[in-house]
Amino acid sequence: MLAIRLPDAIEERLNALSSETGRSKTALAREAILEYIDDLEDFYLAEARARQNRKSIPLIDVERELGF
Repeated sequence: MLAIRLPDAIEERLNALSSETGRSKTALAREAILEYIDDLEDFYLAEARARQNRKSIPLIDVERELGF
């Protein structure tokens, strides 16, 4: 169970979409949350893998290679 308070502008958009589509606000909110969670999982997993495989190069070496 989850209860959230939405700003009026979001609530109005959700109400309008619900009316237009005939879908409940709960169904729309659930779909939006699932979509967002999918994106977040992808992002955080990719970020974690990138950190694991990242070779760091000291700034001084980069500057030297670039002639700074």
